[in-house]
Amino acid sequence: MTSTTHSRPPGPGGPPPDKLAFTAPSGRRRVTPVRVGREFRRDRLLPQLLRKAVLDDEGQQCVQVRLSAKDAANPAARALLDTEAGTAVQLGQVLGDTEYAALFPRLIGYELDTAEPFLLYDPPRGTAVSRIHVMGAADQEIFTRDLMLALCLLEGQGLVPRGVSPATVLWDGARVQLWGLESVTRIGRPRRPWGRAPFCPPEQRGGEGTADPRDAVWSAAQVLYRLATGRPGPADRPPADLGEHRKLDRTLRDAFAPRAADRPMPAQVLDLVAPGAARRVRAAVPPDETRPHHEAFEEALRLKRQAPAARPREQTGSGVLCPYCLETIQLDLTKLFVTDSRMQYKPLDLKGINNPVRRTDVMRGAVQKCTADPEFPTHYIPVPYLTYGRPLTVAMVGQSSTGKSHLLTQMIAAITDGGLEPYGLKWQSVNPEQHARFVRDRVQPLRGGKVLDHTAALGMDDFARFVESLLITDPRGQVRPVAFFDLGGEDLVRTDAALRFLLGVDALVFVVDPALALPLPQLDHARERWGVEVNRDGDLAFGTVLDRLPKDGGYVDVPAAMVLGKADLLRFQPPVDRWLTRPPATSLDPALTRDESRDLYGLLRRHAGQAWLRPFDAIRRCTLHIASATGGQEDHGRYPAGAGPRRVLEPLLALLAMHGLIQVPGGADALAVGEAPALEAVPWGGEEADGEFVRPRGPEEPEGSEGGELQ
Repeated sequence: MTSTTHSRPPGPGGPPPDKLAFTAPSGRRRVTPVRVGREFRRDRLLPQLLRKAVLDDEGQQCVQVRLSAKDAANPAARALLDTEAGTAVQLGQVLGDTEYAALFPRLIGYELDTAEPFLLYDPPRGTAVSRIHVMGAADQEIFTRDLMLALCLLEGQGLVPRGVSPATVLWDGARVQLWGLESVTRIGRPRRPWGRAPFCPPEQRGGEGTADPRDAVWSAAQVLYRLATGRPGPADRPPADLGEHRKLDRTLRDAFAPRAADRPMPAQVLDLVAPGAARRVRAAVPPDETRPHHEAFEEALRLKRQAPAARPREQTGSGVLCPYCLETIQLDLTKLFVTDSRMQYKPLDLKGINNPVRRTDVMRGAVQKCTADPEFPTHYIPVPYLTYGRPLTVAMVGQSSTGKSHLLTQMIAAITDGGLEPYGLKWQSVNPEQHARFVRDRVQPLRGGKVLDHTAALGMDDFARFVESLLITDPRGQVRPVAFFDLGGEDLVRTDAALRFLLGVDALVFVVDPALALPLPQLDHARERWGVEVNRDGDLAFGTVLDRLPKDGGYVDVPAAMVLGKADLLRFQPPVDRWLTRPPATSLDPALTRDESRDLYGLLRRHAGQAWLRPFDAIRRCTLHIASATGGQEDHGRYPAGAGPRRVLEPLLALLAMHGLIQVPGGADALAVGEAPALEAVPWGGEEADGEFVRPRGPEEPEGSEGGELQ
């Protein structure tokens, strides 16, 4: 819910207040009357609108930064507001009540999943330096210290502000406050043009290379030159008169270097004006609490690597495994059917179809009745499923309302949009009519912002059916049918027939609902809306499935991916914030996949507990992923800006790689369990027996391996 713009400023005699609902950085939900003032644009090149406001439940003065409904329909504008909110939340969590918190605007609350998203800040402290003509030498020194402190703190969080300029830096005569947080990007991300010369560094202006903390040093130096001289500096080189300004020349001469590599880091400049300040800043930041969880992840991978290799699955006969009855079936031209206009099956007689092109096309849309198990309920298999070798079945696993259906729908949509092409894979539908129905009934409504219905429950005697199937062609020209199953969580728990197909399944996607798994306060509002509670015992559907699958060598050997779905609920929570905003990859990097798996493992182990990691612990090859099928939460039954998926294809790409359809460095196993380090792969200190080393019992590894203004 957003407030309505009023023509008069807040105060007595103004219009009655509107209600404003938002979430505080702590996660607490707040609803309050609000009075708002006149609206203006901070920067004519940016979509954000600003206005003063008073929260009448406490009489709290603040500034609202918001998007109009028109601007909010643009995903790029929403992304800017998300970036601003995420940076403000992160800085608030890290800096808390320290003296450094005042260097940045303090966020009061935010509401992003609505038609007119907004942020609320404490009022700005100071005046934008664009209003200051020149600054005295003593103030310049304090100003430089504070600005470099801000840049050091951002660098410590892996962030670079691209928008440091006289319009975004405020000064109150004693301290700096840095705004413009929508410009922040992550260190190492590709540079994108941002800002105006001369405050925008040359490489950023040209969109060359990757973001570097020294980009902001250039911008800060240009702001200081303007404050020292009253005029802007050159856009691509040091000012010719820099030597006439002794302090500026001493601290920032190299900061004007055209190349980032030739500029000092923020900490180097800071220590010139305030020796030892950089060390004190580092000490003020809370210590890393993820290390023991990351170490536990590495130990789990080591145990998986040392487990006996699983025996290859046996192929039964020359046919394929029916995904329903689990019996072998072969193509039989006497048992083919097609659907009529009323979607009823009728027999297909191929005798009168002699044209090979038409015959192939007709068979592609046909199904075969499977009679391999006479006692199994009647079921039909698409003909292409039987003519391209061994199919690959993928099952979505999780309790109801975890977002499995939305995630699967966006996976298929990403494939049809060409998401597999960078990996050398091509696709076509197994059954064109079935695929067209899937797109019409699921993909198009979801993309249009409609919330999909929950997966319909099965009858007690019903069986699992795949909801979509595709033919995937790998770079070698080999074709495999891939079928996707989406079961309601209650079916996995109560219906044995729904579980039977798991004995023949080839890949599993376990979807974790953060509202059920993570007792974080920012999820309390979602839990209240959905009427759910945190379950410390894990997902019941996970356990049911894992108990049904056989183990080989101590582990289940069906490749799997665990996905933290609805990750937009945690888009400001480390490490979700780092992964959810990563640009789409064009190749599979095993090291990056393991990093994401390690980070999500650490988040779940730290906050949810080991029960939620049971799939990873039980399955030998299991990767972990962060994804959002919609990019935001629904508002009155719809997604205000449509459903914007993030990282939905990565779990499937990992599964395809573990099945050999995508080649990755080190092989399919390396993607999930990593490659053994030398000390692990080569036995040491053991005794020789029959020409081979035998590992000693006990500990096996040595220690240590390892524009507008705000006034």
